[in-house]
Amino acid sequence: MAFSNDRQGINKNILVKTIQTMNQHLPTKRLNLAELMTMEKPGIKGRDNTFFIIEKAELDLISQSIPRFLWSRLRLPLLIEMSPDFGNGAARVQGEPEAELVAKILGKDRPRERQIIIYLPEVRELRRKLPTTTQYAFVTNLRERDVD
Repeated sequence: MAFSNDRQGINKNILVKTIQTMNQHLPTKRLNLAELMTMEKPGIKGRDNTFFIIEKAELDLISQSIPRFLWSRLRLPLLIEMSPDFGNGAARVQGEPEAELVAKILGKDRPRERQIIIYLPEVRELRRKLPTTTQYAFVTNLRERDVD
């Protein structure tokens, strides 16, 4: 259960504000690979007005890893969603082209869904291979869960 029904549980508003604060670095808008490949100095602006430079070498690796028809659909940076809802030490990357890229980079089977769940060793490997084109996002499910 994400929250207990008693008054001792964390106030949901406090949790929402905390997660929003933790996600201030996330981009206001994600750009697709095709757009980033045409930029002289590729980068993304965060909600907190920081500018994240994206390395051309990473864009080259990504462009070689997925078919060209996916370039306009692949949004960068990849968001590695961290949440206890995915299980202990698990993270999620959403989007069909995004999941296909992650599977290719990590040497995993192509996912059947529009998302891929990866675990901490894989998260570390993905971040090591794509440090400027991946970012952590913190998410949680705030709905009450039924207890049977």
